[in-house]
Amino acid sequence: LLLLLLLQVLASCLWLGRSEVVTSFESSCPQFFFRETPPNEALEPESPAWICQRYKNQYYFATLYDRNRRIPVYSAYLYQPGPGTRPKTWLVEPQLMGPTYPKTMEREWTLFNYFNVSLEQLSKSQAILQDYKNLTGLNRGHLNPSSHHPDSSSRTATFSLTNIVPQDEKLNGGAWNNYEQQTMIRRTQGCNTTYVVVGTVPGNNYIAKGRVNKPSHIWSSACCEVDANHRRAWAVIAENDKNEVRLLTLGELEDMLTQLYGRDQVSLFDSDCPRE
Repeated sequence: LLLLLLLQVLASCLWLGRSEVVTSFESSCPQFFFRETPPNEALEPESPAWICQRYKNQYYFATLYDRNRRIPVYSAYLYQPGPGTRPKTWLVEPQLMGPTYPKTMEREWTLFNYFNVSLEQLSKSQAILQDYKNLTGLNRGHLNPSSHHPDSSSRTATFSLTNIVPQDEKLNGGAWNNYEQQTMIRRTQGCNTTYVVVGTVPGNNYIAKGRVNKPSHIWSSACCEVDANHRRAWAVIAENDKNEVRLLTLGELEDMLTQLYGRDQVSLFDSDCPRE
């Protein structure tokens, strides 16, 4: 037991330095945003958590998480697709339970067995695997898809329950998948760096006995740097009960989200990204 305690202390010392649930993206993992500028506060939920998604001691993307609805508001990442297999292991975010827990995503099993965490404790802070069991007509829909990453660690990092939402299964396997796999490849031709912010609009329906929100819409936006002086942008939105994706300008998506959220004007990227 003493050895286990010593190992835990040692592990927590190794994790010190940069934490996972952070106070702001600008100060902790700004590299996932064009000009290091995250979306503005118009999308912020009542109980937000800013997560620099960390796996094996490295940040791979950033997620604004809605603690009340137990879904991500958006995930931001760099588009760097590569060949490779799809991971199978799902991870959770220990830091959502509090700062004393590991600062890197872990399997539920690891937390139960090595960190004395109970299922109830974990489930209070976020969605758990049990919430996504026995879904009808819905899938675990990634915001940041594993296929947009170049190696096994970066792909595994996307398999965090903080990066998925209940998504219409026809949409997830159909028009949305088509956008992720084909439209993105076409649109990013000639791009040096492509910044992506993909997100959700909270809906009125829930799964898992009211624990996890089913978004009404899923959207994605991209800002592509061709070179120092040229940028392109595009966006899409889909209703989360139809197998249909609408291609928009960045400005059109921001205006639609402003209406759907019913708050301030939404801005997803720094103003140097073209809205037309």
